[in-house]
Amino acid sequence: MTDRAKTEAKVMALIEPFNKKGVDVTEATRFAQDLEWDSLTVLDFVANIEDEFDIVITMNQQAEIETVGQLIDAVGKLKAD
Repeated sequence: MTDRAKTEAKVMALIEPFNKKGVDVTEATRFAQDLEWDSLTVLDFVANIEDEFDIVITMNQQAEIETVGQLIDAVGKLKAD
């Protein structure tokens, strides 16, 4: 399993408790539109991602991340730094 695949599996697992609508999550899934997350949910989720991967996602980075795939790529980059 590649590093990206491992990251994807962890991200998908972390999304699950927040997926109240039971949306079928793919890399194209959008947090605001598809999962209908409000800002508080996003903050809680980002905190979990940061804790799990021991990274910091800035507010500017958060604003640019709209899909699950973009988040997986961003986590991979931040882990590499």
